[in-house]
Amino acid sequence: MTLGLRDRSYDITVERGCLSRAGEYLDLDRRVLVVTDDGVPAKYADTVACMCSHPVKLVLPQGEGTKCLARFEEILTVMLGEGFSRGDCVAAVGGGVIGDLAGFAASAYMRGVDFYNIPTTSLSQIDSSIGGKTAVDLCGIKNIVGAFYQPRRVLVDPDVLGTLPERQLSNGLAEAVKMAATCDAELFGIFERGEAKDRIDEVIERSLLIKKRVVEQDEREGGLRRVLNFGHTIGHGVESEEELHGLYHGECVALGMLPMCSPEAAARLRRVLRSLGLPTEYGNIDISRVKAALTHDKKGDGGGVTAVLVDEIGSFRFERMTYEALSARLDGYLETERGA
Repeated sequence: MTLGLRDRSYDITVERGCLSRAGEYLDLDRRVLVVTDDGVPAKYADTVACMCSHPVKLVLPQGEGTKCLARFEEILTVMLGEGFSRGDCVAAVGGGVIGDLAGFAASAYMRGVDFYNIPTTSLSQIDSSIGGKTAVDLCGIKNIVGAFYQPRRVLVDPDVLGTLPERQLSNGLAEAVKMAATCDAELFGIFERGEAKDRIDEVIERSLLIKKRVVEQDEREGGLRRVLNFGHTIGHGVESEEELHGLYHGECVALGMLPMCSPEAAARLRRVLRSLGLPTEYGNIDISRVKAALTHDKKGDGGGVTAVLVDEIGSFRFERMTYEALSARLDGYLETERGA
């Protein structure tokens, strides 16, 4: 498939085994900074590096803490030290953290060099690898410093998901559930029938097609692209709660989606999330800290946010909400949760 953005259009290849043939799809006959992390099987980055004429491999620590200005500077320093020019490129081999960080560095080095994204997690294959959002976190706020910078090509190889733990696979599927709940009732049906993991290639492709169509119409989130934020405003608030340990991004999004649904849609969504092993209860999360983090949402404008609501699975609507109204909606859901 091709994401059409005129002179910034690029192909998205979803094909088993495409990582081992990266040299057929990507221009690697130049200096290539292959960025990965120590949680990604080394063979994936090594496979790409072996196809480059002048590879430079950088392995960063695994985890959200890597998505920071210090690591951003580290990437730029390596590129400068290795004599990278405007004609060279960066290839991210890893999950969303590596893709966001490496893409941001590519956008900034010499005001922009080519960037290839080779996602290796379900989360990045389903969502973050396309669309051009690159960023780092700052002061505990996710993705608050970054740029829109489209990759030159994206290679999605579902074979690499075989090395993912089950929980990490479900973590990424939360983003596909988001796409289905807002835009694709048939895809949601695949989840309701418990078929998503057996039909993972189809789930990835359908999710990417939804995001592709949205980004083509609204690259910089001036309108329609806000639908992709379903569950993320409250979800990022949960994620920013600094004393919260152990929840992944998709798990936080799962929690963030539920308060933004009608009772009927929430009931269906809750069953799907539970079937995937994703959380549906806020438990001991400090809600006051979550609410405080809402006001730092980069999609807000000081007075509130444009919220994405799902009244019926497969459709959505936008509603302008103050932070107080958003907090009240979260409180309402928590009351329902306690009464269940």
